[in-house]
Amino acid sequence: MARDKRELAICVLRYILGVVVLIESVLTAIHYQAIAAASHIGLPSEFVLVLALAETIAALLLLIPRTLKIGAVALIVVFALAAVVHILHGQYDIGNLIIYTAATWAVMTNSAS
Repeated sequence: MARDKRELAICVLRYILGVVVLIESVLTAIHYQAIAAASHIGLPSEFVLVLALAETIAALLLLIPRTLKIGAVALIVVFALAAVVHILHGQYDIGNLIIYTAATWAVMTNSAS
């Protein structure tokens, strides 16, 4: 019974995480030029677009049971890269990235798939 609850909790976490990250990454991809301009990171706006597209693909892979682990690893890499870019540009508010990374790791290591 406890195992069933844990598996259900991880499954729910996986789908919520995947859908939230997917929505946020699609919105970022749509508005990448405005986001890049507003963030003053000094990188080409296309960098934001590439990162958002990579995050979108990784989130989709996370939602598919057969590709869950590949998607999880890809998301962790994208989150880490985004965190490094933010920190290097003096933007230290990366709490959401840390939480997303921890949730992704939890899903990857505890998923039945």
